[in-house]
Parts: sequence; structure tokens; C-alpha cells
Amino acid sequence: MAKFMSSILTALGYLLVIPLAPFAIRIVQEYERGVIFRLGRLQGARGPGLFIIIPIIERMVKVDLRTVTMDVPSQEAITKDNVTVRVNAVIYFHVLRPEESVVNVQDHVRATSQIAQTTLRSVLGQAELDELLSEREKINNSLQKIIDEQTEPWGVKVTVVEIKDVELPQSMQRAMARQAEAERERRAKIINAEGEYQASERLAEAGRIMAAEPATLQLRFLQTLSEVATERNSTIIFPVPIDLISLFMDKFGNTGGAPAAAPSAPEPSAAGSTQ
Repeated sequence: MAKFMSSILTALGYLLVIPLAPFAIRIVQEYERGVIFRLGRLQGARGPGLFIIIPIIERMVKVDLRTVTMDVPSQEAITKDNVTVRVNAVIYFHVLRPEESVVNVQDHVRATSQIAQTTLRSVLGQAELDELLSEREKINNSLQKIIDEQTEPWGVKVTVVEIKDVELPQSMQRAMARQAEAERERRAKIINAEGEYQASERLAEAGRIMAAEPATLQLRFLQTLSEVATERNSTIIFPVPIDLISLFMDKFGNTGGAPAAAPSAPEPSAAGSTQ
């Protein structure tokens, strides 16, 4: 009789266990953790691998530990210097403590997205337009630090925040284009003036050398003639020796320039005196 009752109990056990087996066996992937609740109380995280929970008494919530790449929708903000911009960004985060991500927040992905949007608008309002365009790495680090501090109680770790695109009004784009063009023109004028200054210094130095050696001026003159007289040029140029010109200049310089005028004839004396 005892054996018969034992067999009945065993059969009943199998009848109860077999239908509940799918609810008792749990498989957790390598990138997941299973947070266990027993009668509503947190028991901890399990996995990865295969394990059994008590149906009805225990409940498991799976949490993905992989890095989540989330686009932050375009946010319109006014910078510190009163320029309206639209900025979108991307945020990378992952769950660091699965228990806190289940217990402390209802949906950690949606909560992180909302925090990222509000923080993006707040940080943009404290930065100027030039800082937003030229010091983007600084703003990215500031965004990452602020968002990570707010998501830390949820067991979420924010690793990277990157601003992808900054949309400016058309009027501001035209103003920036004019500013860049004026800056380029200023640099071109400075470079041109610097070149003229260096050229004048070289010419002054060359003049001093030629003044000390007059023959160098004649050689430079002949070199210039060779450059002018190309193969298809029909113009014939005859150089005049500078020494010949200097002789004439010396001659006129010694005589005082133009020849002196002839002396005027003396006036005739008056006729004899009256008796």
C-alpha cells in the first residue's frame, strides 16, 4: 500500500512539474543578466547560463548589458550670444548594475534619452556660438559628465556623447561667410604688403652694391636686353654705353651747363665838347 501511495505521489509530482517546466527553466545569454525577485523582494542578478526559478514564487527580469547607441532628436536652443541653433547628438551608454536599472527606474533607456535632451538644451544655452563651433570636444565632455552623474543612480554608465550636426539660420551663415571672406582679404593684404617690404629691402641693397661697382649696372642692363630680345621679337635694341653718357655729363657739369654769353660791345663815346 505504501508503495502504491508513493507511486501516486510521484506521478502527481511529474504531472505538476512537466507543465511548469517551461516556466521554471531560464536561459540567460552572455550579454544579459537575469534580475530575480522572490515574492516581490530582490534576490540579485543571475547569469549567464541555464538556471531554474520557482514558478509563481519567483520572477525574473532580463537586462541587456550591451552598449546602446541612441540618437538624441534635434533640439532647438538659444546660445549665450542669442543665436538660435538646432543641434542633434548621439549618446553611447550601457547598464553597469542590472539590479539598480530595474529597481530604481521604470525604463532606463527612455529615462536616459529624456535626460540627454534636457541636458543638451541646457548646455547649449550656456555656450556661445563660436565656442559651439570651435570647441566641440569641450562641450561633448561637459555633456557626458552631466548626463553620467544623473544616470549613475540607475546603474547606467554614459561613455560617449557626441554632437553630430549644428544647423544655423541662413542669415547667420551669410554673415559668417562675409566674415571669413573679409578675414581672407585681410591676410592677403598683409602678405602682399610684407612681400613689397621685403622686395624694397632687396632693391635698396642691390642699389648700394651697384653704386659701389658701376660695372654691375652695365651687366644688369645687358642681362635685361637678353631677356627682352626673344626669338620672335622683331625689335632691335642698341645699348648706349653708360660711360659715354657719363663723359657728357661730366663735361657739362664742369662748364656750368650751357656755354657763356658773349660780352656786349661798349657804348660809343660822345662827340667832342661844344666850344
